[in-house]
Amino acid sequence: MSQLTASARPGTGGNRWLQLSIGVVCMIMIANLQYGWTLFVNPIDAKYHWGRTDIQVAFSLFVLTETWLVPIEGWFVDRFGPRVVVAFGGVLVAAAWVINSMAATLPALYFGAIVGGVGAGAVYGTCVGNALKWFADRRGLAAGLTAAGFGAGAAMTVVPIQYMITTNGYESAFLWFGLGQGLIVLLLSNLLAAPRPGEAPVASASRRLNQVAHNSTPFEMLRTPLFWVLYVLFVMMAASGLIMAAQIAPIAKDFKIADVPISILGLAGPTLVVALAIDNVLNGLARPFFGWVSDRVGRENTMFVVFSLGAVSMWGLSSLGHEPIFFVLFCALSFFTWGEIFSLFPATCTDAFGAKYATTNAGLLYTAKGTGSLLVPFASLLTAQTGSWHDVFMLAAALNLAAGVAALVVLKPIRRAHQLSFAGDSGRVVAAE
Repeated sequence: MSQLTASARPGTGGNRWLQLSIGVVCMIMIANLQYGWTLFVNPIDAKYHWGRTDIQVAFSLFVLTETWLVPIEGWFVDRFGPRVVVAFGGVLVAAAWVINSMAATLPALYFGAIVGGVGAGAVYGTCVGNALKWFADRRGLAAGLTAAGFGAGAAMTVVPIQYMITTNGYESAFLWFGLGQGLIVLLLSNLLAAPRPGEAPVASASRRLNQVAHNSTPFEMLRTPLFWVLYVLFVMMAASGLIMAAQIAPIAKDFKIADVPISILGLAGPTLVVALAIDNVLNGLARPFFGWVSDRVGRENTMFVVFSLGAVSMWGLSSLGHEPIFFVLFCALSFFTWGEIFSLFPATCTDAFGAKYATTNAGLLYTAKGTGSLLVPFASLLTAQTGSWHDVFMLAAALNLAAGVAALVVLKPIRRAHQLSFAGDSGRVVAAE
């Protein structure tokens, strides 16, 4: 074990905060693969005329491979540590955008998306799982801060990427940002380490958080009704947010406001660029903020409030989104009430199923994001058939509201019963191994 972990002490060692910080930076470096994608859709279509629906298949392929392979990557992390998996991810992250920069056919674009998805998933799953192991006492906050890097990481590069696309073409943006992002991940991977027994705090027998002492294996977890309830709720929430992440530029273009100048919160520029900058920041902030809130008031209570606000944001976009100011405001609310799923669900999963297999278990739950991504091309198709985004927004609002209610009336009692089934273990807690 490296010197980085040797000095840590349970609950007080600065090393776990260093590990958290490294994970956050790695997440920032992969954020553009998802949240910067929307900037490339229209330029690619303008050059090749493949159509948005076919181009957005690449986005779905990226999300599918980014999520559905995380359990396999997590299996390697839980057994061999995080370094080699993140290094592997860094190489693929760079290769993916280099491929995109040269893709002259849809299959080539799809191949680049698949490569990027595998790389991003290796980094994402590893960093979130590592945070959950180091911070059993603050899982919501730690998972939120780590996921915030993925959510807000694109905010600082929206303007540079858009500028490079405009001045040098989208191919140059893919090439140079891809190489830079991948290189940084590769270098930082050498500093990552999992906690040794006794280095990290242990979980508490918290009634509010329904944490259990038992470390469920992935196969044990998959046999519980609780996991599948979490999975369905995750799919419902992931679908609406991914539609926005992938389609915000086409939506702004169809609303005829993408290039309308606007000034808000000290930011001035075209409506689309301002919206993206604010959205990415709030998407990132939502993750640690609502993770921190859930550590104090409970996971399901937080889900109900924030998912319901997400439904309001979708209604607002449908009703008022054609006005630049309301487009920016309701887009911001939609991202602020979506990003938290990437802290709430991993924290809830580890509360319920223990920390020992946290990377693999949280990775299995994370595949729900991939399942939700299957609705992204459907949103483009539905819009093309109806000539409006109204039905898409109403569907997303319904999913948000249903998930919020289900968090209280379905998830909460099932998770409490799950905790009580391990009541015999309540007198002891098991450290992350």
